[in-house]
Amino acid sequence: MVGGKNDEPIEINISLEKAFYILVKAREFDAKVAPVESDPGSNPADSGEREILEDYADDATATELREAIDDLNEDEVIDLIALTWLGRGDFTREEWQEGRALARERHRPHSADYLMGIPTLGDFIEEGLAALGHSIEEYESGHL
Repeated sequence: MVGGKNDEPIEINISLEKAFYILVKAREFDAKVAPVESDPGSNPADSGEREILEDYADDATATELREAIDDLNEDEVIDLIALTWLGRGDFTREEWQEGRALARERHRPHSADYLMGIPTLGDFIEEGLAALGHSIEEYESGHL
């Protein structure tokens, strides 16, 4: 991966707090699976409590992720999209400004739908942040 510990972090328009919150919510969302019709006579302990990972319409995880993305201003959304693309390997650290420009050009009001449709969104955001010199470990140590 491009970018290392010796590289100075590149400034981004989205705060690290918001970026990492969305990263965590995206990982929770990515972990969701389609609900499985369980045996009505089974014990919840027998199912390994898998209901927690099942994706139901009234599940708060998707709502929380969508609201976090929708609450971003335009510059923050553009950087989130560019971070995702950077983490996916579409751009390098040196091409960050080009990635931002393309994200600005392609940004639409339905960015939450677009981003939430990307499998492993949380991983891509983390990789993008790391490529720009921002570490989740630094954030976690101050907030967990």
